[in-house]
Amino acid sequence: MTTTEPRASRDTRPANAGAARDQVRDLLHTTGRAPPPREVMDDILLVVSELVTNAYRHGGGLTGFTSDLSDDALIVCVTDASPVIPRTRTDSHPTSPGGFGWPLISKLSRQITITPFGSGKTIRVVLSTTDRAMPSS
Repeated sequence: MTTTEPRASRDTRPANAGAARDQVRDLLHTTGRAPPPREVMDDILLVVSELVTNAYRHGGGLTGFTSDLSDDALIVCVTDASPVIPRTRTDSHPTSPGGFGWPLISKLSRQITITPFGSGKTIRVVLSTTDRAMPSS
């Protein structure tokens, strides 16, 4: 049975991507159940890192961060100070830095919802805690 009601929640704003990863890792290890398999945990932490890094680098700063745990999913919400919606770069070259974060977030998330508001936006991602996302072909 899957519920949409979170069982645990953390509502603090991490200072950087590493602190966000630590916060989510702590949430996933302190719920009284087995943490996700290593590969799934790696995917979750990568998405969290990319979301927070993008908020600081491209979004005018992180203004909110929550992570909520349900039966088989982690819901992460990142709010930043820019109303600009993320997009996949079309001008990047395989050897140039950057441009890989949003495609990774898109591939590894079950669901993404972007809610713009006045001077910013919230990106909500739903990530599996039980199995890896299957890349689209």
